[in-house]
Amino acid sequence: MIDLYTWGTPNGHKISIMLEETGLDYKVHPINIGKEEQFSPEFLKISPNNKIPAIVDNDVDGAPISVFESGAILIYLAEKTGQFLPTDPAKRAETLQWLMWQMGGYGPITGQFYHFRNLREKPEHSEYAFNRFTNEVRRLHTVLNNQLEGKTYITGEYSIADIALYSWLKNGYNLAEGGSNPEFANIEKWLATMAERPAVGRGLSVPVME
Repeated sequence: MIDLYTWGTPNGHKISIMLEETGLDYKVHPINIGKEEQFSPEFLKISPNNKIPAIVDNDVDGAPISVFESGAILIYLAEKTGQFLPTDPAKRAETLQWLMWQMGGYGPITGQFYHFRNLREKPEHSEYAFNRFTNEVRRLHTVLNNQLEGKTYITGEYSIADIALYSWLKNGYNLAEGGSNPEFANIEKWLATMAERPAVGRGLSVPVME
C-alpha cells in the first residue's frame, strides 16, 4: 500500500494519475494547502520542502520509503512497476528529458504566468512580467507542438512525460492561448487523447476536495 499525500493541484494530479495508471493500491491523505496543512510537523517528516505531493511506500522490504518532489515520485513509481519509463537507453533518456522539461520549464513558467495573470486588476500588476511569462508559455507551446508532430504521445509511446505535462497543460494551455489555436493542433489532439484515458480521469478526481 502506498500512502499519497496530495491536494488538487497539477503536481498532485501527476501522482494520482500515475497511481491509477499503474494499478497500485494507495490511500489518499488530503493536505489542504489553503489551510497550510503542508506546514505541519507531521508532513514535514515526509516532505522536507513542505510541498505536495509526497508518498510513503509501505510495500517494500525493510522500513517504508518516503519520496517527495513529483518528478522523483514519477520515476520511483515507474521503476517500481516497470511501467511508463522505457528501459532502452535512448528512449529512457528521451522520456527523462521531457519530464525534466516539464519540471524545470513548463511547470515553473506556467506558475509564473498564473501569478501575474491574477494580478492584472491589482495595483502591483506588472505588464512587463505578465507579457514576459505569457510569451514564454507560448514559446514552450511551440516547442511541444513541434515535438508532437506525427506522434500520439510525446515520445511516441505513453510515458511519465505525458502524465507530468498533461496535469499542467489541461488548464494552462487554454488560459494562455485564450481557447483553441490552430497553430498548436498537435497539442490539442494530444490533450484530447489524454482526456480519453480512464485512469487520467480518475486521477484528476483525487483528492476529494473539502
